Amino acid sequence: MNKFYGTGVAIVTPFQANGQVDYSALETLIDFLVDGGVEYLVSLGTTGESATLSKDEKKKVWEFTAEAVNKRVHLVAGIGGNNTYETAAEIKAFDIAGYDAILSASPHYNKPTQEGIYQHYKALAQVSPLPIILYNVPSRTGMSVSAETTVRLAKDFKNIIGIKEASGNFELMNQLMRDKPEDFLVISGDDPISLQMIAMGAVGVISVIGNALPRQFSDMIRLCLAGDYKAAQPAHYSLIEFTRLMFAEGSPAGVKTALKHLGICGDPVRLPLVQVSDSAVAKIKEQVAVIG
Repeated sequence: MNKFYGTGVAIVTPFQANGQVDYSALETLIDFLVDGGVEYLVSLGTTGESATLSKDEKKKVWEFTAEAVNKRVHLVAGIGGNNTYETAAEIKAFDIAGYDAILSASPHYNKPTQEGIYQHYKALAQVSPLPIILYNVPSRTGMSVSAETTVRLAKDFKNIIGIKEASGNFELMNQLMRDKPEDFLVISGDDPISLQMIAMGAVGVISVIGNALPRQFSDMIRLCLAGDYKAAQPAHYSLIEFTRLMFAEGSPAGVKTALKHLGICGDPVRLPLVQVSDSAVAKIKEQVAVIG
């Protein structure tokens, strides 16, 4: 499972001004991230605006991404949803060529009980051709995956290998770290607290800001994993304002603005998301000049 140690980046999906996927920019972004030293990429997670892509678009993006990565780094596909049977069918039919795992967010909107969340992931685990990384992000889904449910899933299904934990709930994380199987991976899903989570035992991060600052962020994460928190602290603190701006008016609009000013891709997003305000653009541009 060392392939998921370090920095994973939930890559954005670049769009042209007309709203179509910009595959040339996507290839440029992938090369930028690989050259920036990240350990793996996540294609079509939440940051990739997967909720606004059609099935055909998602299939093409996954295939293109695998070809562009060409096994230079490890690769994860984001496949989730609030219709368990539809999500299971999508996972079962997924073309695994070039991919190492599936990241699947817990069901949104339905607000299932913990037993419902368990049964949802059980259904996915029973059909998945690849290992599954759970994703707990209650700020988006409306329900948190409890530590007890995560540990239960980890013990019952060997192909459920880890969790991207983005609840920000340190009480939950304390319990999870204490009770999980030794080889079960906990991955930070929250850029600002990745240092703290690694200190607790997390094996790295699946990052948003890593899209724009792959070298700076992955170097900091590697220092944390080596236990050298004193050396990591200056980078951690220098990224606080940049990270805040990336989420101030919604993700991935913020990081797409940063990528635009780095010359990597444009900043269009698909509705219901909109581009950040002019005042936010000015602040992000300033931070890119300082850090990037």
